[in-house]
Amino acid sequence: MDKTGLSQSELAAWIRLVTVVELLPGALDAQLRRDADLMHFEYFVLAILSEAPEHTLRMSALAAQTNSTPPRLSHVVRRLEDRGLVERIPSPADARSTNAHLTETGWEKVHQAAPGHAAAVRDNIIDALRPEQVGQLQEIADAILARLDPTGTMSATYRRYDQHQ
Repeated sequence: MDKTGLSQSELAAWIRLVTVVELLPGALDAQLRRDADLMHFEYFVLAILSEAPEHTLRMSALAAQTNSTPPRLSHVVRRLEDRGLVERIPSPADARSTNAHLTETGWEKVHQAAPGHAAAVRDNIIDALRPEQVGQLQEIADAILARLDPTGTMSATYRRYDQHQ
């Protein structure tokens, strides 16, 4: 153990993970800005709404699924509204709540952006791994998520694609 309290191999793994966490958002943002005039978080919001029933979620549920604070989400939704991609509508179930709804233009935008985004994910992550490492990556992410998201707040975001549902 060194002064960090981590063994040499633990420290080497940790630094690599931190470096990936730092570099990946920039790589995804660059592709989405270039190809779709979107930031990654804007695309993430649109993608979550595109998979929601009737392309609509309560703002609080959208904040939870995107791990966003309400002020940050409100700011991003306002930018998306200004571009005609999302609209805020009163919740029919609770007049005190507001829903975010993906517009037809937003639906078209997310579908136009999806192939390029998937290609960037494939290029930066999937194709760098052997097939068995993809499964290992999921197992590693699940182990870390069990600590970072013990109540499963974001599980609707990352479990929807599990094969064993």
